[in-house]
Amino acid sequence: MTQLLGAREVRELAQSLGLRPTKKLGQNFVIDPNTVEAIVRAAGVGATDRVLEVGPGLGSLTLALLQQVHKVIAIEIDPVLAGQLPITIAAHMPQRAAMLTLMQADAMHVDHVPDEPTALVANLPYNVSVPVLLHLLDAVPTITTALVMVQREVAERLAADPGSRTYGIPSLKARWYGAVRLAGHIGRNVFWPEPNVDSALVRIDRGTTPESTSGRQWVFTVIDAAFAQRRKALRGALSQLAGTATVAETALREAGIDPTRRGELLTLAEFVSLADALARCRGRV
Repeated sequence: MTQLLGAREVRELAQSLGLRPTKKLGQNFVIDPNTVEAIVRAAGVGATDRVLEVGPGLGSLTLALLQQVHKVIAIEIDPVLAGQLPITIAAHMPQRAAMLTLMQADAMHVDHVPDEPTALVANLPYNVSVPVLLHLLDAVPTITTALVMVQREVAERLAADPGSRTYGIPSLKARWYGAVRLAGHIGRNVFWPEPNVDSALVRIDRGTTPESTSGRQWVFTVIDAAFAQRRKALRGALSQLAGTATVAETALREAGIDPTRRGELLTLAEFVSLADALARCRGRV
């Protein structure tokens, strides 16, 4: 079996590259082989999968993935790490080196990924985790499952249900793409350098795209407006977007939603109905 990267190997590799992990790029490298193997198991990927990995870093998770899947497409923004990754894979797993495709790029600006990935598995940089996740789910429709490690607080927001204190914009936007659930917690001691926050795994299984006459972008705009003033009733929170509070109330009633409800109580299906009604009402003004 391939020897995965442990704490000593990770530190030695970083030292040889003159690498000092930066908070700006969210560089906290996993140094525990058992953890990366657990991530791969939680992802449920297998021999036919083509996996998109964002921020492979020094290659800990990449090696674990290549043991199980058909192909890994890795997106790395750091040129030093991008240059080293194929070397590391070739040294540890020469028989699978050709199964790695490397893209040196900012994942937020990637609109096309080769090889039609079937899954996203990544330890996402915590400072941009939600935007990267949502962008890739939208940009790469062939992804049917996603298993990402993010800050625990963010994971709880993504997986939150309506009415909970953590339910909000990330919860709703992630649900546009499928069912969302927490898939495990990760201790701080498996990272180098050790972060000052806890981590967790979130899994998304892509579902049927919601039927909306107004489209995803408008639905997301309505969600943003509803939570910009979280504690306000929807009639007031949406008045600026609608043009007037009267138009907002008319749209809410057309969608079958009490105008005094707050956004944190609405399901995604209700937001879709509301966005479509709001688009119609604005068009009649």
